[in-house]
Formats: sequence, structure tokens, C-alpha cells
Amino acid sequence: MSSDHDRRGQGYQVRPVQSRRFEIACPKVLLSAVLRLPTCSEVSRIKGHLEGPYRKGESLPEISNAGTPWGLRKVRLCTYLSLLLLAFFSLVFTAHASAFRPSVVVLTVKGAVSPVMARYLDRGISKAESTKAAAVIIQLDTPGGLDSSMREIVQRINRSTVPVVVYVSPSGARAASAGAFITMAAHVAAMAPNTAIGAAHPVAGGSEDMTSVQSEKATNDAVAYIRSIAELRGRNAEWAERAVRESISASVNEAVNQRVVDYQADNLDSLLRYLDERSVDLAAGRISINVAGASSVFEEMTFIERLLFAISDPNIAFILMSLAMLGIFFELSNPGVILPGIVGGISLLLALFSLGMLPVNLAGVLLMLLAFLLFWAEIWVTSHGVLTIGGVTALGLGGMILISSNDPELMVDRWLIFSVAAAISAFFIFVVSAIVRTQRVPSVTGLAGMTGMKGIARTDIDPTGIVFVHGERWNARSENGRIEAGEEVVVDEASGLQLSVKRMNPKANDPSMLPKTDKEELDTGTA
Repeated sequence: MSSDHDRRGQGYQVRPVQSRRFEIACPKVLLSAVLRLPTCSEVSRIKGHLEGPYRKGESLPEISNAGTPWGLRKVRLCTYLSLLLLAFFSLVFTAHASAFRPSVVVLTVKGAVSPVMARYLDRGISKAESTKAAAVIIQLDTPGGLDSSMREIVQRINRSTVPVVVYVSPSGARAASAGAFITMAAHVAAMAPNTAIGAAHPVAGGSEDMTSVQSEKATNDAVAYIRSIAELRGRNAEWAERAVRESISASVNEAVNQRVVDYQADNLDSLLRYLDERSVDLAAGRISINVAGASSVFEEMTFIERLLFAISDPNIAFILMSLAMLGIFFELSNPGVILPGIVGGISLLLALFSLGMLPVNLAGVLLMLLAFLLFWAEIWVTSHGVLTIGGVTALGLGGMILISSNDPELMVDRWLIFSVAAAISAFFIFVVSAIVRTQRVPSVTGLAGMTGMKGIARTDIDPTGIVFVHGERWNARSENGRIEAGEEVVVDEASGLQLSVKRMNPKANDPSMLPKTDKEELDTGTA
């Protein structure tokens, strides 16, 4: 059986099949046209026309449409429309099935509890509420943080209209200090293997340690708060109180056995299987969590949230403070450079934002400011390096006590402090000392730069005349007697538009170049 393509290749001309004018009177006509398929006789007739013998150069005869209202075009039309309808209904059914498929919003936080974390969790829970998600899972790993941010997160969990699950993960993570409060406040609390929870004793967040009375008040307040949370969720309130008063911690096995958390989950899938059909109490009442076949929607931090969350690290705060001091130092020592001032200003604002989210020791901040003042004074005061040594010492001490916390995760790394101090010391030793030496070099431009230059006397100088110095003619006054035209002179001083000059090679018996006693002897001998 030859195809249209083969016939064209042999010189045959294939004439398109002509059909009747396609008119649609009503939807019923269109429906009958789409659903009616060609009969066997119609198909045989078309086949006979295509397989009949034709001579080269002849064109195919027209196929009459009598008895076949739509002809070959209707076959194609039916096929195309059938495919389009199949694709349309497939999309509709898929979207319909997806709309009824449950979803779980997964939030991931790693680092200190801060206002940035609170805003991120609030945004994630709000999204879960607006999308009617089955639950929110918070993957938590924190050493603690601000009490105010912790309470904000707990309050947001309590008023959530969807179940909130806190999952201390991955392996090796912890929910310490403020993280213990957040974990126990969740509707469902779970932990991954090799994780820990506890050590929730309050610490000072100011410039000095709390007094015994202040410490007792803060401890009692934290105890009352964590007990209320534990009792609300049906967890071990006695253990929660000891975690605050005695700073005890628990491994995952201990936490599950003592009803501190609900479940040990090896991974997210294991946690979802545990959550399915579990009942929890929300503010609006008791509901059942249905997560069978649920899809996990990972809601990540935005770029701004990641940036602000990153600079809340105490090490980043220390680096930003150091950059701010150096940038402002450069701008003040070289006004008009602009770029160091911009970098220093931005670093200072970011450092203040970062320190505002950490338990900062005011004495540490003041020591770092003192270091900056000492570095600044080193440029203007000749201290032979004493001010630089004092500035480096103040910077190191300020970094070590910058954070008022005994938690290693909230303290500035000692190696970072030593590295920054060493770098700044090297900078002031090599760079600033070079700048100071340059500033102390005599000027070589303008009138001050004329001193010491050599020239030629153009006229006799007795005591005034004209000299040629540095490619210019100058009025000159002789400092050692008469100087004849053509003699070499050297500039001793420049004042206004007149130079004070001396003979380059003074005569052996020039009275002006002899000591006073010799001059007197010469005058006596001449007399």
C-alpha cells in the first residue's frame, strides 16, 4: 500500500480531499459529528481511491462526500477532539485528587532562638492554616536563646488551628534551654535518635550576673511557665521543673520513658506514620490528625530571614563589630574615601541588630569601643606601640565577655578572637606605622618643597638679586655675602615670593662662613 509521500516521490500529485462546508447549527450537531465514526463501506471506498492504479503526472480524483457527510476530515477531527477531551478530564481529575490529598508543612530551624526564628515559625504556621494543612512539623536544633522570642513561639503554637509537631532532629541535635519550652509546648513532641532535651535554667542577659534575689525570681517564673506547659500537654511536669531548677537534661530514651516527649522517630516518614489518626487538643477543640498519603511541603526561610538569622550568631556579631571599627577608623583617618565608611556603617547596624538578639554583656561592648579609641589615638600620639597593645588587649577581653552566657554555643569562639586580634595587631604594626612615617616626611611640594634645591644666580646678589631654581626665576636674598652671577646657590628658606639662598661652594676666606673668632682675626689682619 503506497502512502501519499510515496506517490509524490513517483511524480503523482495528491489532491486534497474536498469536504462540504462545515456548518454548526447547534451543539447537538457538533456532538453527533464528533461521536459518529465512519462506516466500513466508507473506509473501503477511501482505501480503494488511494490504492487504485494511476499514471505518472495524473492527479487523484476527488472523493465524493456523498454518503459520508464529514469524510476523512471528520476522522481526524474526532481523533483530535477525543485526545483533547481525554487530556482535559485527566487534568481535572488530577487536580481534584490533589485538592483532597493532605499535606504537611515542614519548617526547619537550627540555631539560637531569636526574633527571626519567631517570625519564620509564625509565617510557616500561618501558611499551614491558610492551606488547610494536616499538620506543621518543626525540625528543631537549638542551644537556647531569648526568653521573649521563646514565649512568642509558645503563644503562636497555643493559638494555632492546625496541629504543631516539634521534632528534635537530626541525630545529634538538641532542644536546650528555650528549646525545651518550645518542644514541650507542641501538640506532639518527638525526638530523633542521639538527641537531648533540657538544661532550661534561666541565665542573665544583661551586663552583669543576676543577684540571688533576681535569679530566684527568674527561676520561679520559668518553673511556673514550664509546669503550666507540661500540664497542658499532659507531660511530666516534675521533670520539667527539675530541668529549670537543676538544669538536668534527658536523652531520647529517657525523655520518652519519662513522658517528656511522645515518640522516638528515626526519620520523617516514621513520624508521619505515628501521627496518622492521632488525636490532639487544639484551642478550637479535639481533632484527629489524618496524614495518610500526605505530601511534605518544605517551607524554607527567605533570603532576608536567612541573612538575619545568620548574623544572630555571636561569632558573626563579633566579626561585624570588628569590621565596623576598622571601616569607621579608615573613614575618619582618610576623609572622603567613602567606601570604608559605608562598609563600617552597614557593619555597625548589622552588629547592633545581632547583639540585640543575644544575651549581651555591656562591659564587653564597652571594651570593644575602648579598643577602637585606643587604635584611633595611636595615629596621633607617639606611644611607641603602647596604645596598640592596649587596644588589642581591650578587643580580646571584650570578645571573651561579649556574651553573658555559660553556654558554649552562645559564646564567641576563642580562636576567632585571637585571630581577629592578631590581624588587627599586624595591621597597625605594618600599615598604620607606614602611614605615620609618611605623614612625618617633610613636604616636597609648594614653597616648603623649595628648601634644599639648587640653582644658579642670574644676577649679582648683594644682598638681593635673581636666581634660577626649579625651572623658574625667583627673587633671592643672599645669606652669606655677595654672590656673583653664574655661581651655584642652594635654597635655605622660602618666604612668600622671595628665596633665601647661600653660595653652593663658599670661598675659603668668606667672612660669613667662618666662626666668629676667625672672622675677627681676619678683620684684624687686614687692618
